[in-house]
Amino acid sequence: MLMPNRVKKYDEGIRSNRFSLHPLCLALAVAIMGSAGTAAADEGAATCRLGGERGGIRHVIYIQFDNTHFRRDNPNVPSDLEQMPHLLNFIKGNGALLTNHHTGLISHTATGILTSLTGVYGDRMGQPVSNSFRYFNPNGSSNLGVSFAYWTDPLFDPTTLTPTDTTPQMINEHGKIAPAPWVPYTRAGCNVGVVAAANTVLENIQTDIPTVFGNASPEAQEVATNPAQAFADFVGIAIHCGRDNTLCSSAAGVQQDRLPDEPGGYAGYQALFGHKYVAPVVSPQGPLTDLNGQLVETASTPSRIGFPGFDGMSAAVSLSYIAAMQEHGVPVTYAYISDAHDNHLATGNRAFGPGEAGYVKQLKTYDDAFAKFFERLAADGIDRSNTLFVFTADEGDHFVGGAPSPASCDGVSTPCTYTQIGEINTNVAGLLSTRQGNTTPFAVHADSAPVFYVTGNPGRSDAGVRKLEQDVSKLSTINPISGNLDSLTLALADPVEMKLLHLISADPMRAPTFVMFADPNYYLYAGSPNCNTPCVAENPAYAWNHGDITNDIAQTWLGLVGPGIRREAATKDAEDAHNSLSKLWSDHTDIRPTMLALLGLHDTYVHDGRVLIEPLQPSAIPQSLRAHQRTLIRLGQIYKAIYAPFGQLGMDSLIISTTALKSNDPADTTYSNLESRLAIWTDERNALATRMKAMLDGAAFEGREINERDANSLIEEANELLDSVHRLALAH
Repeated sequence: MLMPNRVKKYDEGIRSNRFSLHPLCLALAVAIMGSAGTAAADEGAATCRLGGERGGIRHVIYIQFDNTHFRRDNPNVPSDLEQMPHLLNFIKGNGALLTNHHTGLISHTATGILTSLTGVYGDRMGQPVSNSFRYFNPNGSSNLGVSFAYWTDPLFDPTTLTPTDTTPQMINEHGKIAPAPWVPYTRAGCNVGVVAAANTVLENIQTDIPTVFGNASPEAQEVATNPAQAFADFVGIAIHCGRDNTLCSSAAGVQQDRLPDEPGGYAGYQALFGHKYVAPVVSPQGPLTDLNGQLVETASTPSRIGFPGFDGMSAAVSLSYIAAMQEHGVPVTYAYISDAHDNHLATGNRAFGPGEAGYVKQLKTYDDAFAKFFERLAADGIDRSNTLFVFTADEGDHFVGGAPSPASCDGVSTPCTYTQIGEINTNVAGLLSTRQGNTTPFAVHADSAPVFYVTGNPGRSDAGVRKLEQDVSKLSTINPISGNLDSLTLALADPVEMKLLHLISADPMRAPTFVMFADPNYYLYAGSPNCNTPCVAENPAYAWNHGDITNDIAQTWLGLVGPGIRREAATKDAEDAHNSLSKLWSDHTDIRPTMLALLGLHDTYVHDGRVLIEPLQPSAIPQSLRAHQRTLIRLGQIYKAIYAPFGQLGMDSLIISTTALKSNDPADTTYSNLESRLAIWTDERNALATRMKAMLDGAAFEGREINERDANSLIEEANELLDSVHRLALAH
């Protein structure tokens, strides 16, 4: 049984109140829970060595939303964050809000979360194409793979539930299991609680439970006899404990936390997996309830106490798990909160548009949950004075629908309605067959950024591959919402450009033939190679597309609060400070090194991200980051410009790649010349970035001050590279 709520759309196009209290009683209950939890929270924090020499941080609370927007999707309708003022004001009043923040590629839930957790792009942790992907077999056919699986799983086909490719699911650049993100914390004596964060918890009962508990375990027996209860019991929640920590060792269901490829070894660590084993530890007073006092249970019929599914991770549920963990000896918590714009109200199979009543209602429940969460933490003595808070969203997404009614609706005082709503499902195999006459056999990872796997796994310059790329570039159709003729292709990339964009992992069998970045109104899949059934149709069940390269998808936000974070509202020129940070370019890989630098911890690898010095107080960072700070910031910013997929080099090179793949001149000379140029630039970029990363990481984690002359030389080389690529992009 795969996790049906996490992956809404697979490669094949498959889509996948108990009691209330009087307000006075509720306030008393919160106070009691707070005072009871404070001792346990302090005990957990005391054994956890955070903050290095600078100290001050005793708790870490990391929250990653699914598709929650700072920007407005309708100019009249307040954005998601504007409709959650308790969260937005907490960030802006106590810390820094970065709104020029970006995802990695491909911009989906799995890649967004995993780049944030690891600080590396998809080519170094195995999931650049998500939320599902395909991989080639030795005979040239391809299988479906799913990005959501426990960290140590081998790659498996979710349709057969067998490991048909034994490379690690989370594969790093060395072909090993990528280093796990909880390890620096547990090695520092900290227990790490995880609430539905990708691949750090069990995700699938048939594959993950045998991996962790063993094939003959009682837990595996439960999978066979009662799979629905096994999902509620074991999926979605975990605590990874520090060595010899009594929280794990004295609990029922404890397992060895096995990380066989972890650099430096990882013997003697334990973990708890699933609500069944975590809830008694963090809610010893009785069954765990959400922040509204409702029992945490599944939405299935009959309901089951336990993990409510990934779509069931509303703010009230996820934040309750976090608070309970923090109160009971788990000072580091990572959590996922499901999106607010999908219909979680069980009132019909139709998505919400901006400002619709159901969407506004769900955001109001999220805002109420944050109000209760911050109040409860404050009662526990957990606040910005001793806690590093990190808030972000895995990606943005693009709304697909017609104009709202009335046109002036704001959603809050005047609800919006939509007569036309829903992504435009498009059978790309049918269009190619009927309009271009292309018969090249292929499979597709369905998406608004569909990824093509040509049967036989031919080389990139194969005549059939080149014809398919050219035909894909010409695809167009009538938009059923607007009535306009739309060209479907925004950009194309084959393995040459995909390498530059960090889309090629260490497993060569996962390398696609090419990727198409489509008009984000369209969701493309490979159906029958004909249009006997309409190849283009509006689907009102889904109205929010992501994966593509448009700004509404690629750009998201990052909120930082706590010791060492500059407080925008407290600065003399608060508006200037906010404007400065709103222009600061960053992406998800920057989150982890920034956190670890503040916490005095380090990874066993060099990150693809950089420490974001700009929103940090000088006293909170090492002397090696304070020295030559202006030059170090310039170096970090231009490093991201050449190395990040959505940086200037990545986007300029994608223009050149698209021209190359579309071209069909005699002897394919345009293609050959441009591809050669891109390959040379990729090698130059990688060599330059390696030197930059060593300098940035050395200053952040090894106490090495940068050499001004060397840094300026690197900056000059990067500028020359950017200029060369940009000039050619302008010519195309």
